[in-house]
Amino acid sequence: MIEQFNFDIQLIFAILNGKVSAAINRKLSRNFRLNDMEITPEQWTVLLYLWEKDGVTQQELCNATFKDKPSMTRLIDNMERQHLVIRVPDKKDRRTNKIHLTENGKKLEEKARFIANKTLKEALHGLTLEELRISQEVLRKIFTNTKD
Repeated sequence: MIEQFNFDIQLIFAILNGKVSAAINRKLSRNFRLNDMEITPEQWTVLLYLWEKDGVTQQELCNATFKDKPSMTRLIDNMERQHLVIRVPDKKDRRTNKIHLTENGKKLEEKARFIANKTLKEALHGLTLEELRISQEVLRKIFTNTKD
């Protein structure tokens, strides 16, 4: 079936290699800055997870955001310096830290969600619900085919 489909392999690889997500991240970063929010798209993904489930391990954050441990350590270090999160030793296992939101981190939620939703609407402008549904289905299949 796919052999008969004439497609632009450069375009497919550009899309699947992160060109679209990079463009959306640039736009999100710009929108955060324009609204005086000093967070990055990477920090946004961590905050988004913590707003739903605060007090998780670094490994859980790695799994949820598809980041490796060294990247997540750097990210959390920076977020601690910005007083967005704090590491708290786990009572059951002192080798593990739980990552908790600070008051500053909690206060960002409403504004950050608003800006992220605005950015997503800008990115999806002109697409129909059917196009979005099909895109989501296609990307989910590609992800399932390629995840380890």
